[in-house]
Amino acid sequence: MTSRERVLKALNHQIPDRVPIQDAPWAATVSRWHKEGLPEDISPDKYFGYEFAFFGADLTPRFPVKTIEVTEEYIITTTSMGGKRKNHRDYSTTPEVIDCPIKTKDDWKEIKKRLNPDWKRVDWATGLANNQTAFEEGKFICFGAACGYDALQAYMKSEQLLITIAEDPDWVKDMVMTLAELIIVTAELMINNGFKFDGAFLYNDMGYRNGLLFSPESYRKTHYDADRLLYGYFHSKGMKTLLHSCGNVTELVPLLIEAGLDCLQPLEVKAGMDVISLKEKYGEQLAFMGNIDVRLMADDDPSKIEEEIKRKFEVAKRNGGYIYHSDHSIPKNVSFQQYCRVMELVKKYGEYPEYKEEELSPIPEKIEVPQETKPVEKSGRKLFGKKTKEMPTEKPAEKVKPVQPEEKPQKKGIKIFGRKKG
Repeated sequence: MTSRERVLKALNHQIPDRVPIQDAPWAATVSRWHKEGLPEDISPDKYFGYEFAFFGADLTPRFPVKTIEVTEEYIITTTSMGGKRKNHRDYSTTPEVIDCPIKTKDDWKEIKKRLNPDWKRVDWATGLANNQTAFEEGKFICFGAACGYDALQAYMKSEQLLITIAEDPDWVKDMVMTLAELIIVTAELMINNGFKFDGAFLYNDMGYRNGLLFSPESYRKTHYDADRLLYGYFHSKGMKTLLHSCGNVTELVPLLIEAGLDCLQPLEVKAGMDVISLKEKYGEQLAFMGNIDVRLMADDDPSKIEEEIKRKFEVAKRNGGYIYHSDHSIPKNVSFQQYCRVMELVKKYGEYPEYKEEELSPIPEKIEVPQETKPVEKSGRKLFGKKTKEMPTEKPAEKVKPVQPEEKPQKKGIKIFGRKKG
């Protein structure tokens, strides 16, 4: 069974041969592992057999990135979003926000002008070649992008953004929808010109240790229509939708299911997320990925992580619908030997004795997007300056002529969703 088949089985709530495996060690963790036994010329992805491959595009305003200051411990740089960040030299922690580009609506108007789609946002050389390799290797291939609140934090300080969500939800919705539209048009461009995808892996942290960063009502006012649009579009391409949302987002789960989400990740244990209770309540409607406590991976008592995996796998993997992942990412206090033990336990307790080799259930190439999932049509919203009647579901968008080295298609005017852009 290939990784693609295994992950699709899980996401379709069917029985694969074993629980699919994916994880995200820090760069600093990988550096440690290379000193402790991980071969220098092999990535954790290949060594441990991770099942996903990710490809995206530059969805930023593309401001120049400059290094402002470098010390023995820190590095301060500008960002492609127009902000300024202070980071540890090994990038092992969340960066400190020094400045953000959006403080007023006029600032947003200037940023918005820079968020138009074009060919230069995509890595057509290395990216397309690596995408083909991943497809041949049978990986589950995802289009990856940050969206919603998570993406907006790069433009506006969190305190101001949260206040704006409460006081001016229409402005926030405009920003969230603009980012969603850029994601869709860029994904369409990539798909029409050779990229192959099985799913969309979207990033939007909407929780923290004690709960949601904003209420379910605020989510409905600011994010819901954009998420319906995103999930509906990717479903129309026969792709699964997976959401990475840190913190405790339990209260949002019913709305995410209603919006069309297929899988929720990473289910942070320290924030109170629990895959067992989620599985029992929503397991027929939503797949889950993660919830294995990274703190127990580093514990000196190896029985603790074994009990964690055994107990949660017993419920989470029942009838499919579960993919292994840590409850966030692997920090550098987890040794290579400890993590190897984790992988052994994941494979041991992740087996499905009831699995019988059979043909994978066919996945329709396209899934009709219900009318109610088309907020663009209802609102008459303009998509990058052109009024959009509806998302294409019956007929694929007219394909753009593949890039040839001698051509410069961005100057000739490309067609996106059947409209001429240029």
